[in-house]
Amino acid sequence: MITHLLSHLISVNVLDSATRLAAQAFLTAVPLLFVVASIAPPSLRDQFVTSVRDAFGLSGSSEAELTKVMQGTAGPSDELRQTTGVVGGLMVLISATACSRAMQRLCERAWSMPKAGARLAAWRWIAWLAAWLLMFGVQGPLRDGFGLGLWLGVPLLLVAETGIWWWTQHLLLAARLPWLPLLPGALLTGTALSVLTSSASLYVPRALNRSLEKYGSLGAVFTVLSWLISLCVVVALCITAGAVIAREPWATRRLGTLAPPVTGAGRA
Repeated sequence: MITHLLSHLISVNVLDSATRLAAQAFLTAVPLLFVVASIAPPSLRDQFVTSVRDAFGLSGSSEAELTKVMQGTAGPSDELRQTTGVVGGLMVLISATACSRAMQRLCERAWSMPKAGARLAAWRWIAWLAAWLLMFGVQGPLRDGFGLGLWLGVPLLLVAETGIWWWTQHLLLAARLPWLPLLPGALLTGTALSVLTSSASLYVPRALNRSLEKYGSLGAVFTVLSWLISLCVVVALCITAGAVIAREPWATRRLGTLAPPVTGAGRA
């Protein structure tokens, strides 16, 4: 299985797929922050600040910069900001589907499946973005166990991460595979990302604050992009490994995987 996994990782071109996904995620997330800051009500902006701060353990100058972007200042330009935010939101929605398409291509390559037609997949791109926006918005309360502490928050986060990656594969593969074969990839991805995001506070805040102090906002861009690339590499590895595991002979009998073992990446 290890030899099979290594050959499939090479054929899928994991690093290339992960880098493309990270770049699209960054190009989607940054404009989206400005749109939310422009048109969202104060309570929603506060929730996003909390979720981002808790997800990355932000403190000091990086937290101050995030709060400045999300909160903004009230004044006579509020109406103009909201109008601009609506127009920007439409543009972000159109361009953000590139992130969904990159994620779809990764899933299709991992499972050696042909590209789904745009007519079949278009609404799925928007649904995936909406689900992740909602997931990110509730990450703060979820991580804190809704006020009860990490003893509840960590298991809840693991279940939520596994669930959304299970659903992500099923959705973006256009339901061409049953649910059970997708479970190994979801478990691997959910577990790995839960560990990484929970330990982000050990590295990300220090790196961001140091980059802001030395290089300004440009340094922060490189730090965030580097972290996104690391996360996307983990996602690509776990989803690809899950596809290989699900198609091993001992797993096909338990998961009902009907396709033959993976021998190479399909075109996406």
